[in-house]
Amino acid sequence: MSDAGLDGFERRVLSLFGSEKAVHVAGQGPAVVVMPEIPGISPDVVRFARWVCDAGFTVYVPSLFGVDGAYPTVELAEPILKRACVSAEFRAFAGGGTSPVAVWLRALARTAHDECGGPGVGAVGMCFTGNFALSMTLEPAVIAPVLGQPSLPFDDPGALELSPEDAAAIRERFERDGLTALGLRFDNDKWCTGRRFAAYTHLLGDRFDGRVLPGASANPEPPPFFRDLVQTPHSVLTAHLVDEEGHPTVEARDEVLGFLRSRLLPDPTTA
Repeated sequence: MSDAGLDGFERRVLSLFGSEKAVHVAGQGPAVVVMPEIPGISPDVVRFARWVCDAGFTVYVPSLFGVDGAYPTVELAEPILKRACVSAEFRAFAGGGTSPVAVWLRALARTAHDECGGPGVGAVGMCFTGNFALSMTLEPAVIAPVLGQPSLPFDDPGALELSPEDAAAIRERFERDGLTALGLRFDNDKWCTGRRFAAYTHLLGDRFDGRVLPGASANPEPPPFFRDLVQTPHSVLTAHLVDEEGHPTVEARDEVLGFLRSRLLPDPTTA
């Protein structure tokens, strides 16, 4: 299957809470929802989704913005970002609380769990969707959240894209059910700074496992959107990953896959 497109993924249109969205599904095993980053389901996002499939999971990739399966030009990607920032589904700036799309994503996780079974569902968010993986834990089926360089709200690097009520409910659920969240960022990322990881630690304590990679290890030649608009090491699992054995970004990817396995796949020694 080619990484340049969505060959091998089944495109489905799901209507949840009165809203229809396309979802690309592939693989077998417990479900993992892989949410795209701005500007959309790029070939790098698809490549990561395939790695999750190969690790023994059914992957659900919802189409939230952009062009599915393609790298948009800078000229097309910038309007995608602007539209997402003003969309009623997202809360890109401080004071907006939890993005309304989180409700739809929780329903997707519940549907995926009903279809795939297993102990629960994983959720991987990146950049614009990074915090959605945490918001989704208000759905009981979600037990393995991964926050890749969570970047919202854009205008307050020390804030979280959560309402106070949701933040309190998430903290209570993590404590009650013994959940942990895995976070990833580069040390010199201007969109996801140390202040944001500190805010997650303040919310969740040691139940937030924040991993910080050296920015010098990021792919120095990412696609044009990341080179020209993002302008900083940012996307640990996709655009700035260097697919070489032993590379820090590959090790981070393998930590994510290990995190998902440890929570979603049964231990054969106890079967």
